[in-house]
Amino acid sequence: MPTFDTLAPRTAEPASRRRFLASAAAPLIVPGSALGLNGAVAASDRITMAAIGQGPRGQFVLGHFLEQKDVRMVAVRDCFAERRAAAKQIVDQHYGNADCAAYRLHERVLERKDIDAILTAGGDRWHAVMSVLASRAGKDVYCEKPIALTIAEGRSLIEATRKNKTVWQCGT
Repeated sequence: MPTFDTLAPRTAEPASRRRFLASAAAPLIVPGSALGLNGAVAASDRITMAAIGQGPRGQFVLGHFLEQKDVRMVAVRDCFAERRAAAKQIVDQHYGNADCAAYRLHERVLERKDIDAILTAGGDRWHAVMSVLASRAGKDVYCEKPIALTIAEGRSLIEATRKNKTVWQCGT
């Protein structure tokens, strides 16, 4: 039966204290911003968000979310290409990169596992529907008013939020 010694790969250089310390120190080199140093929020304390609905009100609220240090906007969604491109440009310019994803379909946003919450500011008839869909996808929601157009929509929103244990907030 083979032993550990016979299976271990042989290296040209024998193990040394210096080589061991160099390999042990490598994983410790982490940017301070990832750890929450120098005024940054640690990655584990950030909320990753997507903004759905990028008309005038949606872009206004998007700007306020971008001001929050514990929020990282990673995607925008709008059915109109011009609004989608404008929102992506706002986010990319804010973070100084081109990482923000832009989607035409809300399904692509909701299927992303890295998104914790959404801002929904689309057409009024979509607020409750989008909130329910987001809750079913396990996302927390910040929704612009109106909450719902019917009592039935409002009830389905409450049921979805309770069932999926998500957070929902309406801004007015």
